[in-house]
Amino acid sequence: MNKAITIFFLLYYPVLGQPDWKLAAEKEGIKVYAKTVSDSKIKALKAECVVEATVQEVVALLLDVKAAEHWVCHTKQCSLIRKVSPTELYYYTEVSLPWPLENRDFVTHMEVFQDPATKIVTVNAPAVPGFVSPKNGKVRITHSSNVWRIIPLDKRHVKLDYTLQVDPGGLLPAWVVNHFACQGPIISFTAMRKELQTGKYKQTNGH
Repeated sequence: MNKAITIFFLLYYPVLGQPDWKLAAEKEGIKVYAKTVSDSKIKALKAECVVEATVQEVVALLLDVKAAEHWVCHTKQCSLIRKVSPTELYYYTEVSLPWPLENRDFVTHMEVFQDPATKIVTVNAPAVPGFVSPKNGKVRITHSSNVWRIIPLDKRHVKLDYTLQVDPGGLLPAWVVNHFACQGPIISFTAMRKELQTGKYKQTNGH
């Protein structure tokens, strides 16, 4: 059960430009920071790492929402709801938790932006209401925001800077969430690196 709670908190936590981030976990070049947030008992998280990939490849992976079932830990299902444009879409996610906890689900609105001068890509992906009716046996997450910054370093490496905050709702005590959440990004970023090395996204045109 502890592992499942750890796994839950990869992409389901906006906290940018604020001080007092404290290093909470580190493994294989992946660093996870945590900080308290004034309006929530759940700590905000920030994860950083370098991956061997181009900006375009990382963006292509993030936009391939079905692939999240392979690398976003404990994602039971992830499906596209509506593609607005090549850089904007809505998708549904269900996250599996062990009994007696109820699974969580939510709808995400993802938008991709690139700074023409720096080539840095920002991906905003907050949870939004509507699109999918509430489902029996699942707790709908109504507050979840995450922001990716994909920073090019050279032709084959980028730095990922990811901030996230979520209210998982239901009967999950804040201290339990805070205690185990920091390992989630490490597990999922490790899987993300492997997914990027499959070659599936190498020929995808970027933004």
